[in-house]
Amino acid sequence: MTAFLTIIIVLFVAVAIWQMVKIFDLAQVNTDESNTGVATDYDNKINAYLMIGFLIFIYVITIVCFVKWGDLPLMSNSASAHGPEIDNLMIISMVIIFIVQTITQFLLHYFAFKYRGEKGKKALFYADNNTLEAIWTIIPVIVLAGLIIYGLFTWTSIMNINEDDDPMVIELYAQQFNWKARYSGQDNVLGMANVRLIDLDRANILGLDEADPNAQDDVITTELHLVVGRPVHFKMRSQDVLHSAYMPHFRAQMNCVPGMVTEFGFTPTVTTEQMRATPEMVEKVQRINKIRVEKSEALVAKGESALDPYTFDYLLLCNKICGKSHYNMQMKIIVETQEEFDAWMKEQKEFKNSLN
Repeated sequence: MTAFLTIIIVLFVAVAIWQMVKIFDLAQVNTDESNTGVATDYDNKINAYLMIGFLIFIYVITIVCFVKWGDLPLMSNSASAHGPEIDNLMIISMVIIFIVQTITQFLLHYFAFKYRGEKGKKALFYADNNTLEAIWTIIPVIVLAGLIIYGLFTWTSIMNINEDDDPMVIELYAQQFNWKARYSGQDNVLGMANVRLIDLDRANILGLDEADPNAQDDVITTELHLVVGRPVHFKMRSQDVLHSAYMPHFRAQMNCVPGMVTEFGFTPTVTTEQMRATPEMVEKVQRINKIRVEKSEALVAKGESALDPYTFDYLLLCNKICGKSHYNMQMKIIVETQEEFDAWMKEQKEFKNSLN
């Protein structure tokens, strides 16, 4: 109650000060004959040229950014079958936005220059112009409708998981602040699970129903292995708060919502080793390691350990701010051949053999 009264008092004091400032400003009006507060032709001319100067500035900065930091195509390195569709949609959207921004910024600054205030000049005023209103209404409607419809078709094609392709079913389990992956085993069916069934004493960390036959061959891992060219059907759960499973190179993201199961599917098209060998990734890794070497020298000089060399890996990230360690919530994704995946899977324990 005391805090509430304090806030009310502070608010009233602020309002009182604001009103006093307004009264003071009104009292100063016309006290100085040389300063009427009205812009002169000279003021308007200066502002008009400043607008043109700023227009030139933003165009020059844009060109410099494209030349120095531009990376065309705007989107690259997608590693899933639907990735090019997402990239294409993004490129079209950004090109349209860039064209519209370039034209509208020119008109805004040019009109501010051309129609600056001058003594004796009157602005041309349109009370009503149906043609202009039709133009600036119909064109955006057509463009936005086209983008939305194209986006809906793209999203539908991605989200329609074809069960005839026999996708591998994997659960992504999110909790503060780590990920677990649960493979559906030989039957490719995930066993029933509920957070109320979590039993740490039994090492049942995901709350699987121990009596469910489909759960017996499930495999729980802390690393996500995928087979190149094989469709994957992800089912996602959250144990505590809202998380978001984000796999940037696969152009995939889906919220993990407590109390419900969300789904997403895609087909990996580039193995981890193939992505590491691309010229763009080789250059990126070399650039990062050069920075790490420089920082390691400073750390070693202080008696601290040097940084480990960076090696590229696909990552599963959390794209929702889920708590104080959100930044560290990630899991390695390895895309490999079927033979490599089978060899790795043989090393994992089935759920029935992992209980205490």
